[in-house]
Amino acid sequence: MTKARDLMTPNPTWLDLEVTVEDAARAMAQEDIGAVPVCNGEGRLQGMITDRDIVVKVLATGKDPHSTKVSELADQGEVVTIGADDSAEEALRTMKKHAVRRLPVIDGTELVGMLSQADVARELGDKQVGDLLDAISSAPPNN
Repeated sequence: MTKARDLMTPNPTWLDLEVTVEDAARAMAQEDIGAVPVCNGEGRLQGMITDRDIVVKVLATGKDPHSTKVSELADQGEVVTIGADDSAEEALRTMKKHAVRRLPVIDGTELVGMLSQADVARELGDKQVGDLLDAISSAPPNN
């Protein structure tokens, strides 16, 4: 059985809660990623911030990206994750259920990787991937 750890990108970039949105945007551009996990000082996952969050929740509302902390965006309830030893099929179900394109992968409380829609697409069949894309694309946006 293929597990999430077999598909994930290991050692993901993550940001501390105190980083500014400007720094988060810079990190995303440098790493060419659209989402980044946010962790506390102990490296425990606290949330996620996306490029869409930056545009919709900071720029469009007139907040200052130089002073707004990622903690203001990442503190949005429980983060959807997948366990490192969960199956690829479970990852697919989780992504569909929560309409997310990326899942932080955890091993206990440690962030060990990121699992993206593309990672799953490389492993699963065309029909399953098509169903995933349809589920994510037809879900209402999470604002």
